Amino acid sequence: MGTTKKQPQRQCIGCRQMKDKKSLVRIIKNEQGIMLDETGKKNGRGAYICPNADCLGKAIASKGLERSFKMPVDKSVYEELKRGFEKFETR
Repeated sequence: MGTTKKQPQRQCIGCRQMKDKKSLVRIIKNEQGIMLDETGKKNGRGAYICPNADCLGKAIASKGLERSFKMPVDKSVYEELKRGFEKFETR
């Protein structure tokens, strides 16, 4: 009688749906600023988002990052995240 291991769930800041943690991309805020965490193990406050441009657009419109990090987010950060998301969409 084996037990199935529970998969950690996180909420996407774009579409606001609960999904498996491994299927989402982590965005972190630390001393260096706000950036993508491709490994999922970097230090800092994290927020999770689906790896597609639609959810990023929804997160920008609904100010999901600002709500998660409790601070204003500069437009240049969103541009950097868009460039980083292009890598995930080509996989």
